[in-house]
Amino acid sequence: MRVIENLKHIRSNIEDACKRSGRSPEEVTIIAVTKYVSVERAQEAVDAGILHLGENRDEGLLNKWDHLGDKPTWHYIGSMQTRKVKNVIDKIHYLHSLDRLSLAKEVDKRANHKVKCFVQVNVSGEESKHGMEPETVLDFIKELQQFEHIQVEGLMTMAPYTDDEAELRRCFRKLRTLQQEVQQLHLDYAPCRELSMGMSNDYQIAIEEGATIVRIGTALVGEESEV
Repeated sequence: MRVIENLKHIRSNIEDACKRSGRSPEEVTIIAVTKYVSVERAQEAVDAGILHLGENRDEGLLNKWDHLGDKPTWHYIGSMQTRKVKNVIDKIHYLHSLDRLSLAKEVDKRANHKVKCFVQVNVSGEESKHGMEPETVLDFIKELQQFEHIQVEGLMTMAPYTDDEAELRRCFRKLRTLQQEVQQLHLDYAPCRELSMGMSNDYQIAIEEGATIVRIGTALVGEESEV
């Protein structure tokens, strides 16, 4: 199916989720996760009016950057190895996976601009998930004050891949509560306005629980092999 048709369906679902939760669809940003698709499919997403693209590997991001340039807003959504920071940091607008001090130091060292970062939190407690333990987040964010090129735009999590709606809501609510705790610190470098949570299988629930950014791949651009 064409991206523009998928997008129409997703926007309709977002509108419904916002109605159920008393929110406005304008509060929700869609990131097209293009990590499994070709440059041509990513271009189709841009042509459909999607302004935000997400990649999780430096090779994939750089390949698409070479073709699409800075027309889209680029989000790095995967776990970032410290040694890879220099390859992409000045190509991206948002980093969704800040989860350790060593990475923060490297970002600050390599960036020529203020990078809008999301602190990744492992709210589910799954060993397979990246991210910080929730109880360590506040102290970590306080330590980030020393880095002039980092702004904590929000928090990010990946919920379990499950049909258990109660468990999904528990995870999303936990992240939202943590966001409110960060906001109560009133830190200029950590306004923490955004919640990056929800993917193809659970974005409607995430929106009902406060997501401002949803990362949608399969339901929007599919999973064709990248070329």
